[in-house]
Amino acid sequence: MTAVQKTSDEAEPRELRTVVPERSPVTSEQERIRIGMSLDQRITAPGAMAASVALGLLLGPVLGLISPGWVPLVSFVWFLGLFVVLVSLYENRTTVRDRFWAALLWSAGGVVVTVLFMVIGFVLLRGWSVFSHLSWHGWNHNFFTTDMGITGPLDPITKGGILHALVGTLEQIGIALFLTVPLGIATAVFLNEIGGRYARIVRTVVEAMTALPSVVAGLFIYGAVILLVTRQFNGFAASLAITVLMLPIMIRSADVVMRLVPGNLREAGLALGAGQWSVVRRVVLPTARSGLMTAIILATAHGIGETAPVLLTAGVTSNLNFNPFNGPQISLPLAALEFVKSPEPVMRARGFATAATLLLLVLVLFLLARLLGGQQAGQLTERQRRRRAARSEHDLERVEANYLAISQLLAETASPSTAAPAGPSRYLSSGESS
Repeated sequence: MTAVQKTSDEAEPRELRTVVPERSPVTSEQERIRIGMSLDQRITAPGAMAASVALGLLLGPVLGLISPGWVPLVSFVWFLGLFVVLVSLYENRTTVRDRFWAALLWSAGGVVVTVLFMVIGFVLLRGWSVFSHLSWHGWNHNFFTTDMGITGPLDPITKGGILHALVGTLEQIGIALFLTVPLGIATAVFLNEIGGRYARIVRTVVEAMTALPSVVAGLFIYGAVILLVTRQFNGFAASLAITVLMLPIMIRSADVVMRLVPGNLREAGLALGAGQWSVVRRVVLPTARSGLMTAIILATAHGIGETAPVLLTAGVTSNLNFNPFNGPQISLPLAALEFVKSPEPVMRARGFATAATLLLLVLVLFLLARLLGGQQAGQLTERQRRRRAARSEHDLERVEANYLAISQLLAETASPSTAAPAGPSRYLSSGESS
């Protein structure tokens, strides 16, 4: 490459040359990029964990310097310290800080999962004697198909069941959900889409009611419904008390979820000519459907395990009662509490088996809610696709019919044979014809 440049000092042009530098020879093989953790990183955490557990066992059961209850805490503290020291041997300060907080968060998650499995395992272990003595006759199951009406505390474990408590829980939580879900979603829509000067007051009251004690809710329904209206214990009053506890959780969770819906979606719907209610029904609620199902799960989990409101409003009974509006009715948490308070080992085993059944019922409701609301916004099932295709075909037929009608009307208007020979035109208004 050559170039010619003229300057003020030189009369003749000077030729400039661009020289490409030669590539220096590679004397050593370039270091390859390794994906994943190195060997040091893979053995640091397990080694620190093994050393911390060994130290805890040494100070506790072996030497007796600390009580057994302090062994997990001492081992955990020693694990964090040893892990940080080992990481600092081959990483910089920023990486050491990142690894420390990552280990702390992973440890917190592990503690939560461990405690959860310990609770579930303890309940199943204490109630396993009931499940191991269950007798099946066809599809009939003694523990799930009978009540405690003719069963006493000294009867064997093969007699009696929790059908009365299972029916009471399903009816009470069903009525509570029937009342809570529409009210909660409607209130969340009011707080996010309408607002106004009353929205702040409603939001403040809802946040204050989330900390309402369950006994206060039970006493409120007892004084407002039982003493003044029904004059007897019943399952419907218990459902109202559970609704009072579930409604604030439902409203607050739905409010937070609907706030996360992007405002551009609302603006796009309004720009296309849709009304505010149409935008809420067709855009906002479908977008927040998964979060709304999570709000329903949280509210259900908060209300299904309550015992004090049910005790104050529905009473305690050992007989099966399908009518929630007449007579006392018991629930699974209250039945488990009554069984566990008994001094008889058989009754306590029934109580833990009842608690295990409650855990199973909550798991089934959780999976059902995930199945109904786990679909993401914009994804359609096969049935929804067929319905949308049928709706599109119907709209196409309607548009074609309108097009043919308008074309015929224009043809009649433009044709001179169809015009009236005298008098005002039939297409003119009365004011123009006059």
